[in-house]
Amino acid sequence: MMGNRLNRRDFLWRSALIGCSAAASPLVTPMSFAAAPWDNRLVVLILRGALDGLDALRPVGDPNFATLRPDRGAGTGVALDGAWELHPALAPLVPLWRAGELGFVNATSTPYRDKRSHFDGQDILEAGTTGVGQARDGWLNRMLQAVPGIEAETTYSIGRGDMLLTTGAAPVSNWSPDAALSLSPQTERLLEMVTHDDPLFRDALGEALVLSGLVAPGLAGEILQMAEMMEMAEGGAMDSGGVMDRGDMQDARKALAEAAKAARSAGGYDALARFAAQKLRAEARIATFSINGWDTHAAQHRTLQGPLESLASVLLTLRDDLGPAVWGKTAVVAMTEFGRTARLNGTGGSDHGTAGLMIYAGGALRGQQVTGGWPGLAEADLYARRDLLPLSDVRAHAAGVMQGLFGLDRAVLEGQVFPGLDMSGAARLVL
Repeated sequence: MMGNRLNRRDFLWRSALIGCSAAASPLVTPMSFAAAPWDNRLVVLILRGALDGLDALRPVGDPNFATLRPDRGAGTGVALDGAWELHPALAPLVPLWRAGELGFVNATSTPYRDKRSHFDGQDILEAGTTGVGQARDGWLNRMLQAVPGIEAETTYSIGRGDMLLTTGAAPVSNWSPDAALSLSPQTERLLEMVTHDDPLFRDALGEALVLSGLVAPGLAGEILQMAEMMEMAEGGAMDSGGVMDRGDMQDARKALAEAAKAARSAGGYDALARFAAQKLRAEARIATFSINGWDTHAAQHRTLQGPLESLASVLLTLRDDLGPAVWGKTAVVAMTEFGRTARLNGTGGSDHGTAGLMIYAGGALRGQQVTGGWPGLAEADLYARRDLLPLSDVRAHAAGVMQGLFGLDRAVLEGQVFPGLDMSGAARLVL
């Protein structure tokens, strides 16, 4: 058993380092486990910040895609077939695709519509309900409540504790890495400037910096995104009066990039995947954690690269560390709170949208397919003339995976696990 105590300094640091994108990218990534009376394994990855599915899996067979994304047309990604190309950052996953161990569900979403808040979208995604605030436990925990004899594996928990996804009456153990890196004076100054106009965040950050010079490894993606935004802002660099000039901006951007590199070298998401695999090879049967950094409002051609690389590395790490026998009994499901706009915005990013992409992998699943249907990208086909139109409820696909893996009754899934769900639209994903 691991055993470091959570002290006040670490708690305040992890509590204080929040900002306008805190809901999109929680800085502490907890991991939850549950042992169960079956041999199959389930890993649920929450992609916080709203993955742009149109970029991760490019619909190059749709003639309107090249109009909406002129720099993402056919030939710019890794071809899966004539209709779909992977983002180049996902190229390492092509062997999984060819082995039938990787697939996608397109044009899917939770029941959340129109307001496009990360807080609300993630609440609905993890609660598994049709509206905000309808449940204070998560769908994965409610699934465990329906199975007699569930026991929590004894592990160690720090930071945020349970995700909403696993919160509830069923016993679940938690673990979070205790790795960190030191902030340079330049990065401290940059963080002060980022929060300059928000007294609440500025004061909390100031206290945290006094108490601790630490940053969690999961912050690497967010640091890189901040560096990209600093680079974009460099042309209109601010002057004096306590704000950065062009030289300060360049120094801060360099410091951020160095901090990101150090954070990634500390282990990052691969460390979570290795720990998950270790537990899943033993008594644990379910694991869940988050991958952050998907809120790509600007310079998406660069800011999406890192999170996609992290996702690809996590999937391959799980496969390699689980080994062929356990991987063959494993399903990995990656879900996000909503998709992004079909058109890029003026800064080369994409804004909050509606339908998105569910990514799945594992030897227990039916891969080498893109399922879920395709609504089209003509303006008249878009939701509110801006977003990919939802054709299915992502909860139905998650329920179908659990039904196939664990033999759960449909009535339990539709009534208890996902209240109000109709599973008739679930894709057949389990072998």
